[in-house]
Amino acid sequence: MAIVETNNLTKVFGGKFTAVDHISFEVEKGEIFGFLGPNGAGKTTTVHMLCTLTQITEGEARVAGIDVKKQPDEVRKKIGLVPQDISVDDDLTAKENMDLHGKLYHMPKNLINKRIPELLKVVELTDWKDALVKTFSGGMRRRLEIAEGLMHRPEILFLDEPTMLLDPASRVSIWEYVKSLNEQGITIFMTTHYMDEADKLCDRVAIIDYGKIVTIGNPEELKGMLGGDIVTVHTNDREKFLNHIKNLNFITEVLPQEDGIRITVDKGETAIPKLFQEANKVGIGINNISLSRPTLDDVFIKFTGKSLREEKTDKIELYKRTMLMQRRKHQ
Repeated sequence: MAIVETNNLTKVFGGKFTAVDHISFEVEKGEIFGFLGPNGAGKTTTVHMLCTLTQITEGEARVAGIDVKKQPDEVRKKIGLVPQDISVDDDLTAKENMDLHGKLYHMPKNLINKRIPELLKVVELTDWKDALVKTFSGGMRRRLEIAEGLMHRPEILFLDEPTMLLDPASRVSIWEYVKSLNEQGITIFMTTHYMDEADKLCDRVAIIDYGKIVTIGNPEELKGMLGGDIVTVHTNDREKFLNHIKNLNFITEVLPQEDGIRITVDKGETAIPKLFQEANKVGIGINNISLSRPTLDDVFIKFTGKSLREEKTDKIELYKRTMLMQRRKHQ
């Protein structure tokens, strides 16, 4: 049963810039569903529409069976949200932050007092309940925000880039909490630009780029679509080698990259010696060669023609920065 349903969901800023472009998908109750894409791909904008923080320009969305446009207040009762930016108050204690969150949701005082110690224990912050949040590490702040998002027992928890800027140990800790929450029956909708996070956590992943969903599936299915191993080659004459190998029968796909060639083959171990032989035939030197199993980044390359690792400013981020500069000029 779907707990999130969208049909041609669209967001246009300023009447001309499409940040989310007619996307349709479903999130099944009880799963961990991931939106994977680069910064500015439309992930956060989608979450904001589903959480009633941004008006929908076009299309439809239902959360927990409730129409987002028609009954936003009812939707808010069903969801929890951990935003991308840290939202806890540094000048309050952990307990005070959670108390404030419960009051904002109009929870009865006795229920607030019951839930705070329960949730602080879940996120292992009991010993810090009376400590000011300004003394917390980034991982502790994230755990506190997750606890806040669970105060009113939501049916679905939205996590927007939950481990961004955290150290590796804190990231793993957050992953464990997310898994444990899901095991308790809470549906998780998370956004991320980390491939390993989507691969390890998500039951299904939607890859989004420039506001459009390019493919959806579980991580293993998506990686299996590539049909082989990935060999990356750097030579002293990329174009010549590219033209020479593109029709060889042991190669499934050839894709030029910024300074090398990405080659899909059935068996990487046997293909590498053959590639050296082909390079020698045409007098080309191989500077570097590497073998890897398919990753979600390889899936992203297949559908978009670029690597998710390429952290370049895209058109959405450029638009946001331009609008910010224009506002500052008029202030």
